[in-house]
Parts: sequence; C-alpha cells; structure tokens
Amino acid sequence: MTLRGEMFMEQPSAETLKVILAGHWKLGGELPKADKVQQRLESRPGVRHLVFDTRGLADWDTGLLTFLVNVGTFCSQQNIQLNRDGLPPGAKRLLELAAAVPEKKDARKAEERVSFLIYLGNETVNFFRSAGQLLEFIGEAVIAVRRLVQGQAQYRRADLGLIIQAVSAQALPIVSLICFLVGLILAFIGAIQLQLFGAQIYVADLVGIAMVRLMAAIMTGIVMAGRTGGAFAAQLGTMQVNQEIDALKTLGISPIEFLVLPRMLALALMMPLLCLYANVMGILGGMVVGVGMLDIGFIQYYNQTAAAVGLWNLGIGLFSGTVFGVIVALAGCMRGMQCGRSASAVGDAATSAVVTAIVGIIVSTAVITILCNFLGI
Repeated sequence: MTLRGEMFMEQPSAETLKVILAGHWKLGGELPKADKVQQRLESRPGVRHLVFDTRGLADWDTGLLTFLVNVGTFCSQQNIQLNRDGLPPGAKRLLELAAAVPEKKDARKAEERVSFLIYLGNETVNFFRSAGQLLEFIGEAVIAVRRLVQGQAQYRRADLGLIIQAVSAQALPIVSLICFLVGLILAFIGAIQLQLFGAQIYVADLVGIAMVRLMAAIMTGIVMAGRTGGAFAAQLGTMQVNQEIDALKTLGISPIEFLVLPRMLALALMMPLLCLYANVMGILGGMVVGVGMLDIGFIQYYNQTAAAVGLWNLGIGLFSGTVFGVIVALAGCMRGMQCGRSASAVGDAATSAVVTAIVGIIVSTAVITILCNFLGI
C-alpha cells in the first residue's frame, strides 16, 4: 500500500491562507513539498496569516514535522504569522520543544586563519611545556630507581616477570628477521664496492663492526619502539581512561613505581641480550652473502669477523642497547601517563610514544658517537 499525503490550499480572506492536510504524512510515502506553499505565498503578497486544517489527517511522523519546519522558516523570513492551533497536539509539542532550545551562535567553531608568528609562538610554548614535562617525568623515574635500590619501591615482582617475557622472548621473531636482513643488505652493498678492488674478504669486517658497534642496537631499538613502546603507551593510556591510575593514587601507591619502574627495568635488562642476539643474526646475514655469493669459506669468514670485532665495539653496542631500552620505556610510559580521557587519545598516545622513542634513539646515537670519537674508542 502506498502512503500518500494530500494537501489543499484555500484563501478564506485576502490576508489568510488555509493549508488543509489529509492522508498519511509519513516518511517513505508520497508527501507534498513545502515549495508549493512558498510559491502560493509568493504569488499572494497580501497574505499575512497562515493556518492549518488537519481534521482529515490519518497518521503522521517526522515527515510532517519536516514539512512544518520548512514552512515555518519561510514564514518567519517573510513576516507571515503562522497559526499552529489546527495542528495535532503531538506535532505542536514537538515543534515547541525544537524551538525552545535554539542553536547557540558560538556553538560552531569558526575557522580562523592564524598568522605565522602566532603559530610559531604557540609551538614554542608547547615545546618548552613538553620539555618541562619530560624533565619532570625523568626526575620521578630517577626517584623510583633510587627507592628500588633502597628496597622501598612498590611494585609486583610477578608483573616484572610477565613484562620481561613480553619484551624478550616474544620479540625474538621480529628482531631475528630485521637484523638478519640488515646484515644481508650491508653485505650486498659492501660487496659491490669491495669487489672493485678484489677486497671482498673485508665484507666480514664491514658487517661485523657495523652490526656489533651500532646497527644491531639501533635496529633492535627501533623495533622495540614500534612494538613495545607503543604497547606500553596503549596499556597505560587505557588505564588512564578507565581511571585505574587515579585509583592507584587514591590508594597511596605511586603509579611511577607500580607501572613505570617494572617496564623500565625489563627493557633495560633485556635490551643488551636482544642486542647480542641481533649481532649474531646480522653476522649470519652477512655470512650468507659472503659464503654464498663471494665464495668466501665459512671458517675464513668467521676468523675475519672475530679478528675485526673488538671488545670495545661490543661494549659500545651493549651500552647503546641499554640506553635505547630506557628511552623506549620512558617514552612509552610517559605518553601513556599523559593520555587523555577518550579512546582516540589512546591511539594518539601510542603514535606519539613511537615517534618520541625513535627520535630519542637517533639523538642518543649521535651523542654516543660523538663521545666515542672524542674518547678515541
């Protein structure tokens, strides 16, 4: 059955127009448009009153309300008095409720063009504010470590064990793949150039020193920043949204000691071991190229690598890995603790944690390289 709404218009006097509504005024049916009433009013400039007759109206829904709102808007623009006495009581109440809460003038945010100087000033203020928050968080973490040394830190040893498992054994597959491919790529690049001089045996030196001294720690740090740093930020951000961190503060438990300290300890302890494993995988990747492509013997490649890689190189790599682990943990936990109270804020915190950790890894790598060059090691 087709739902049809009918509309007729009569003009009892020169200043009054009567609109007669009948039939079914429901969405999904055939409804007359408010444009017909507007055209009639425009063709009769003397009309100043509009009335309704709904005695023949069978049933209605928001389709009728939409029609009435459009007609009412046009009447208010043309200074035509709209009489709603003939409307159904329910329709009149709904129209009164809609008109009782007008839209605020400043409800919609206006788009304003900000000058470059204002933008630069705001970004500068945000930078120094973020730097202050970073220093404050690092200070609280240092205090938590001091309390740990004194045996006064409040955290659960079971949580530390679970976090160690998550950041070590569960990270081995991705670390293996990335570092093996990095060693393979370094060997390929070095082989292309060294073959020009007949010195392809030094591919072992190139891959061994690069992986042990720097690349293994950097690649492991970046992998852990994306895998673990983002996870830490999401975990603590979700706890912030659920007000679990506020509950810890209410109970007198420091969130830095209970949540941040175990994560920082886990990464600081496991990153050197992951770097050792990454060294092995990177050297194996280079060995695949040296033995399979350059016809270097397995024993010869091993002896060349062992002679080239010294303890100082290994120590620098392990120290860098420890620093990177602390940076990843601090970045992830800090962004998680700073998370807002919405679901979208958790995603923003995870993204910001990864970016902050990677930037910290690159900056610390530059600092460590400059210090090693200054010390001659």
